[in-house]
Amino acid sequence: MAKRGYHHGNLRQALVDAALELITEKGPTGFTLSEAAKQAGVTPAAVYRHFEGRDDLIAEAALQGYEIFSDVMQYAYDNGQPSALAAFEATSRAYLAFARKYPGHYIAMFESGISVNRTPDLAAASGRARAVLERAAEDLSQHIPPEKRPPATMFSAHIWALSHGVVELFARNSPGTKSPFPPEELLETGIGVYLRGLGLIAPDQ
Repeated sequence: MAKRGYHHGNLRQALVDAALELITEKGPTGFTLSEAAKQAGVTPAAVYRHFEGRDDLIAEAALQGYEIFSDVMQYAYDNGQPSALAAFEATSRAYLAFARKYPGHYIAMFESGISVNRTPDLAAASGRARAVLERAAEDLSQHIPPEKRPPATMFSAHIWALSHGVVELFARNSPGTKSPFPPEELLETGIGVYLRGLGLIAPDQ
């Protein structure tokens, strides 16, 4: 088996890449460090030069996932400017797009049981991603009268929960769960209902 990047001195990343493949295929608890080592083309003993155990390896995959996720969210936010509404909707859609494109990272981040507070770096990366959606919510909420304006953190948390629910129930192939509508449509219409409720977009005629 080819040693992916090992002979270039990149064993740590080779192990993360191997773990991401195994996480996607078997779930975060469905593989061993020995399997990750074999996938990377090294001996199991080599793993412990970089990671204390499987959770440590998954945490690194989650960290890299949050870094990608925050970049994806930031790009969506910037791409929607100067419209606060377009920027907000773009960050919401970016959540689903990320889950589809980076399933291994997504699982490591949200389905592995690894706390975002496991390390300072992981907490910071998670916070950066969350901050983009909160900033988008803050921008958009300025169009709501102050007496009716929810806190931006609540506003963004509602949409994060809606996005996460659509991904988990209908885009991640939950056993026995099937939607008659595409996940993108469910998310788009759900956000529309929410924004109409806040008076941010015109009601359907």
